[in-house]
Amino acid sequence: MTSIFDSVHRLSFEEKALEHFAEVIINKSLIHQAGFGARSIPTYVGEWILSRYLDDGEFGDASREKVAQFIAKYLPAKGQKDEIKDHLLRQEVVKLLDDFSVTVNLKTGQRQLRIPFLDLNDAYINGSIVDQNSLLLSSGVWGVGDLFYIPPDGEDRKRGEVWMREFRPFQVGALDLQYYIECRQYFTLEEWRDLLVSSMGFNPTIYTGRQKTILISRMLPFIEPRVNLVELAPKGTGKSFVYDNLSRFARVVSGGRVSPAVLFHNLASNTPGLVTRYDTVVFDEVQSVAGDTAGELIAGLKVYLESGRFSRGKTEATAEAGLVMLGNITMDSEHKPLYMEQSIFKEIPNFLQETAFVDRIHGILPGWEMPRVSKETPSCSLGFKGDFFAEVLHRMRGGVQYADYVKLNMRLEGCNDLRDRKAITRLASAYLKLLFPDIHPTPEEFRDHCVAPAVEMRQRVRDELHKLDQEYSPVFIRVA
Repeated sequence: MTSIFDSVHRLSFEEKALEHFAEVIINKSLIHQAGFGARSIPTYVGEWILSRYLDDGEFGDASREKVAQFIAKYLPAKGQKDEIKDHLLRQEVVKLLDDFSVTVNLKTGQRQLRIPFLDLNDAYINGSIVDQNSLLLSSGVWGVGDLFYIPPDGEDRKRGEVWMREFRPFQVGALDLQYYIECRQYFTLEEWRDLLVSSMGFNPTIYTGRQKTILISRMLPFIEPRVNLVELAPKGTGKSFVYDNLSRFARVVSGGRVSPAVLFHNLASNTPGLVTRYDTVVFDEVQSVAGDTAGELIAGLKVYLESGRFSRGKTEATAEAGLVMLGNITMDSEHKPLYMEQSIFKEIPNFLQETAFVDRIHGILPGWEMPRVSKETPSCSLGFKGDFFAEVLHRMRGGVQYADYVKLNMRLEGCNDLRDRKAITRLASAYLKLLFPDIHPTPEEFRDHCVAPAVEMRQRVRDELHKLDQEYSPVFIRVA
C-alpha cells in the first residue's frame, strides 16, 4: 500500500510540502501504479482521477479497484472507438472522459463540439453547457460528457447528430494564490527547486543543479506571457514531456505542416487559432515542420513573435501565447551538437534559420546537456497535483510586479540592443515568478538564479545570429 504520508526516507522539501500544502500534494509515483496503461491522457488528468479515490492519501486495493472501475466506465481504449459509436447508434447514452472543446461557426450559426476520442469535430452541444464552462471555447476542458445520438430522418435532419446533454468538468478546487506565494518563505531555494522539479514529474535526486535549471526553464512560457524558446537535443531526453503533461493551457503540434489558419485564424470557418486559445503553443519535431509556399507563416510568425499581433484577412488581433520549438539534433562523440561551430540550427528547416526570425526568439535551451530518460527519471517524490500547479502557473502570468522588480534590480553590461534587454527581462521575470513568487530573493539569489540563466539563454541566441550572418557582430552580455 502506497501513501503520500509514508515518512520513510522523506526528503526535506517533502516534509514541508506536506505541512503547508497537504491538500494539493500527491505522490508522483502513484500515476505509474494506477493502471492507466495505453489510455492517452495527460499526467494532470490521471492525477485528478487518482485524487478522487485515494483513501487518506493511501493507494490500496480499494482505491485501485475504484480507479479500475472509473477507467473501464469512462476511458475506453482507442481501439474501442467503433464499439462506442455502435452504442450511440443503438440509442444508448455514452459517458466519456475526453478533452472536449467548442468552436463557433458564424456562417452556420452553430456551436461545434470536438470529441477527440471519436474523431468528431462537428458534434452538437447545448448552449447552457457552454455558458457554464467557458473554457470549452478557449483551451478546452477535460471532463465526463454524457453523449447521445439522433439518427437522420431524411427530411429536416439529413445526417445523424451526436449531442452532449450533460458535462462534468474536472477542475481544481478553490485556489488561494496568495497562500501559495506566502508559503514560499518556509522553503530554502534548493528545497523549492526540488519541489518544482518533482511537480513537473521528474526525479530531483538524479539531476545536477544545472540540469534542474534547464528543467525549470521549460516552464517559463507557462508563467510569463509571450516567452519564445527553442530547445534542441537528441531524441529521448524528455523535452516534450512537460508540454504534453503539465498543463491544459499548453498545446503541442507535432511535426507536419503548421498553417497560418491553425496558428492564427481560420478564415474559412472564422474560428480563432491556437495562439488565442492557449498560454503556450509548442512545435514538437520542429525539424519536420514544413512552411507554406506563400511564406505567410514565417511572415506572420515574425510579426507575432515581435509584438504579439497578427492579422489574417480582415481579422486583426493580439494574443499572449508563448511559442516553443523543440527539435532533434545530431550529437558528436563528445555529446555536443555536431554542428555547434557552424550553427545548431543547421538541421532545422530553412525557414526557421532566418536571422530575423531567430532574433525574435528570447532564449535557446541547451537540451543536449540533459540525460536520456531512464527508469530513474520519473519522480518518486511528492509534488503539487497537476491541475493545481497548472492553475497556479496560469494565474501568475498577469503579475506585473515581477517585471517591475527585474527592471529596478537587474544590472547588465554589454546589453545595448533593445531586443536583448526585452528578452532577458521577460525571462528573468519568469524565473522570479517560479523561484521567488514572494519576491524576496537575496541580491545574490536574484543575480545567480534569475538574471544569469536569462542572460545565458539570450547570449546563445546572439551567438547563433553571428554564426548565421556575419553582419551580426559578436555581442557579449554580462551580469554586472
